[in-house]
Amino acid sequence: MIEARHLRVLRAVAATGSFSAAGRELGCTQPAVSQQMKALEASVGTPLIVRSGREMRLTQAGGALVRHAAGILAGLTAAEEEVAAIAGLRAGRVRLVSFPSGSSTLVPTALAALRAAHPGTRVSLEEAEPPHSVGLLREGDCDLALAFRYEGAAGGDEWDDLVVRPLLTDRLVALVPERHRLAGAGSVAIGELAGEPWIAGCPRCRGQLVEVCEGAGFTPRIDFATDDYPAVVGLVGAGLGVAVLPQLAIESVRPRGVRTVALEPAVRREIVALTLPDLAQVPAVAATLEQLAVAAGRK
Repeated sequence: MIEARHLRVLRAVAATGSFSAAGRELGCTQPAVSQQMKALEASVGTPLIVRSGREMRLTQAGGALVRHAAGILAGLTAAEEEVAAIAGLRAGRVRLVSFPSGSSTLVPTALAALRAAHPGTRVSLEEAEPPHSVGLLREGDCDLALAFRYEGAAGGDEWDDLVVRPLLTDRLVALVPERHRLAGAGSVAIGELAGEPWIAGCPRCRGQLVEVCEGAGFTPRIDFATDDYPAVVGLVGAGLGVAVLPQLAIESVRPRGVRTVALEPAVRREIVALTLPDLAQVPAVAATLEQLAVAAGRK
């Protein structure tokens, strides 16, 4: 019989590459890790780890077990949390991962309401952009992920194995200096900004902007690259270029010296909360989902 504690040890060994490092991560000794790995290998009847000198690698069976471990442990967490709630312990833990503009707008309102309604529920927060945040969810390293995807983008089935809670639709807007020729416009076609210097995200994060610009027939000349939204606003306000940001990001900063102008045709992204099917049944996770929906105006 495979025990959950043995699966947690196997995952730690696979992630860290050694018994001693896994012991430090789990808060136990290296001999204890070695003993539990031997017990797990005896349970499954086959080696899970091959040692070669100081290096360690998973066998085929070990790799298969690690792949299944996240789902198994998520199911156990769901069972433990639900039983605890039924028993009246009024306790729960939620590990939330969010992208930055969600962390500064939706998350504070939701978590304040959650704490008021369920003071025994503890929520931790880390920041990560999708798809990294979605990967953390699938790997069992968080319980809820705030994520987004752009309308019409490829890979519409990438979340089919997850519970998807739609929260809001966020529209991209153009940022121009307050003395810019288009500062007073009601809306602007992105092609009208073709000759401008641009402030954009890092090469990994600017793909959507480049795609929209190329669809309008030009490649943006990116003079400044930063993923920090206040820095983007500051650079635009200083007259150093133009930018495109989600409306939610504008709400998370204090725009000075800039004007926002609607883009036509509209470019939108869908903001959602994601979790695993088993975790959606955990009372603390379900309550957090509800409060995120309230904060987004969906309840």
